[in-house]
Amino acid sequence: MLRVILNEEHLETIFGEGLRGCRHRLFIATADLKDLHVPPSGTSNKGRRARSILRVLDELGRRNIETRLLHSGVPSASVLRGLKAHRPENVVMRRCPRIHTKAVIVDGRRMYLGSANRAGAGLGAKSPRRRNFEAGIWTDDLSLIDPVADMLEGIWSGRECPDCGRRDYCPVPLEEPKLSAAC
Repeated sequence: MLRVILNEEHLETIFGEGLRGCRHRLFIATADLKDLHVPPSGTSNKGRRARSILRVLDELGRRNIETRLLHSGVPSASVLRGLKAHRPENVVMRRCPRIHTKAVIVDGRRMYLGSANRAGAGLGAKSPRRRNFEAGIWTDDLSLIDPVADMLEGIWSGRECPDCGRRDYCPVPLEEPKLSAAC
């Protein structure tokens, strides 16, 4: 399976189809980490309110799904406040200033790879007049998934850190978000 995902299709594909089918592991890579609000998917959820991405991650944690979140910049203020109030179970976050990849790998068997950050404008949660124009692919082709998963695992594990030319921007390699009182 190889499917093109355009514009507002991102949200239902990644956070609907992808997360509903996730059983063990979720790896998310994104440059920007903002407080995306995920609308309920499926016809049985009509009328239900959108949930914060932190709540979605918490629900995954309660399902014993290991979630790795690799991102580039400092998360938005609302995400940091939410993390300070409650850190979702089974979620580990790391920050690398060189991450620009936008990928979601579900159980090592399905992958989104494309242009959309994990933010409302990128994933199509905003109105058609305000969202970004985005394109990506959704696939179960392991010949496409495995090289991306290997690259992300190398970054996650610190394999890329010794030769990194951006040390000035990353004084603490692979740092997790700081949850200080200022958040």
